[in-house]
Amino acid sequence: MVKEFNTQTELSVRMEALWAVLSKDFITVVPKVLPHIVKDVQVIEGDGGVGTILIFNFLTDVSPSYQREEITELDESSHEIGLQVIEGGYLSLGLSYYKTTFKLSAMEEYKTLVNIKISYDHESDIEEKVTPTKTSHSTLFYLRRLERYLMDGSA
Repeated sequence: MVKEFNTQTELSVRMEALWAVLSKDFITVVPKVLPHIVKDVQVIEGDGGVGTILIFNFLTDVSPSYQREEITELDESSHEIGLQVIEGGYLSLGLSYYKTTFKLSAMEEYKTLVNIKISYDHESDIEEKVTPTKTSHSTLFYLRRLERYLMDGSA
C-alpha cells in the first residue's frame, strides 16, 4: 500500500523563479546546485511535460549510479510538479515505489512556501537510509541549494 509523508519549507525567493528552476531549467540547474552528487541530467523521452523521462547520472562514488524519473504531474497554474522514480535510485535501495511532488505557493514577493509530498511503498524491510524521513532531508537540502543558487543570482 502506498504511504505518504508530507513536509514543507519556506524559501526566501520569488515563486516564479523557483518554479522555473524546479520545472523547466532543472536539467541544467541540478548539476550546478548538487555538483558533489549529480554528474548530469538527460531527457530520455518527452518534451519536458507530463510523461517526460529523465535520467540523473550520479558521480562515481555515489551508489546507485543513476536514477530514472518520469514527470507524472505538471500544472503551471497551481505550480505543482510530480516526479516518480521508475528505475535505479531509491528503487535500488529497497523501495518499490517512490514519488516526490512539489507544490509552490507565494507567501510574499520574495517568500515561497513549498509543500512536499513523498509517496512511497516497499515490499520488504528497508534500510533506515531510505525511510521517507531520511529521504525528505535530501529533498529539503536540494531546495535550500536551489534557494542559494537563486539568491546568488546564478539563475
